[in-house]
Amino acid sequence: MGTLEQKRQQLEIILQEAGRVVVAFSGGVDSAVVACAAQRVCGDQAVAVTAVSPSLASGELENAIAIAGRIGIAHRVIGTQEFASPGYLQNASNRCYFCKTELYTRIEELLPELEYDTLVNGANADDVGDHRPGMRAATEHHVRSPLLEAGLTKDEVRAIALQWELPIWDKPASPCLSSRIAYGVPVTPERVARVDAAEAWLRSELGIRELRVRHEAHELARVELPFDQLPRIFAEQRAGKIAAQLRSLGFQYVTIDLEGFRSGSLNAVLTGEELVPLRLPK
Repeated sequence: MGTLEQKRQQLEIILQEAGRVVVAFSGGVDSAVVACAAQRVCGDQAVAVTAVSPSLASGELENAIAIAGRIGIAHRVIGTQEFASPGYLQNASNRCYFCKTELYTRIEELLPELEYDTLVNGANADDVGDHRPGMRAATEHHVRSPLLEAGLTKDEVRAIALQWELPIWDKPASPCLSSRIAYGVPVTPERVARVDAAEAWLRSELGIRELRVRHEAHELARVELPFDQLPRIFAEQRAGKIAAQLRSLGFQYVTIDLEGFRSGSLNAVLTGEELVPLRLPK
């Protein structure tokens, strides 16, 4: 298991031994800690790469640029074309595989130009056993997961980020906008933009950092808010205003989930062979 300090040291050893490192960098806490560790041990032999597509939520690119600047790591921004992939647009349970395949392919195209050796991502030990079809793409493209290899959990990653004074140490997870669309409902630029606008409005209106607007079939919005915030929504008679605003964005039906916010709730419908768990590296 090891202490936090031992795991942090192991993380730095892994990155030091990896040579010249490219970090797949979203600007979230996981990839930020990997990027910061890489910059600490590799210096100018590390670079972070952020991908931009319609599935990137508003403000996330600006956040990634700011965090890379704070870390002091070289930073590249590239475009990806997962919306040109029929497998991605069909939105089956393996959608993330097509997204990550596109991401790693585009980054690999940069490796000769950048003269770098190893591509790394921000998967951590808590991701083990979760539904992670994107890790199949990582395996196929020989992408390493230093946090996972060091045995660092999400809470430990946040603790290191706090030690290193990264301002996003407590930033809520922000998976791609396509992950809000129910499996089997085709992904379109219009649907992800609708989700993005709805979530941005709700955060501003309610002052809540962590929430989701799940885009179900028939243009139905299922709003997930922290459970302890649900009484406030109804007591303050905000439900009608929320429904009207989301309908103005193109949703036909608006519901508030009585179970509250649950990360990955759309995976509840997956069973058997549809589930692709992330496993510990051998």
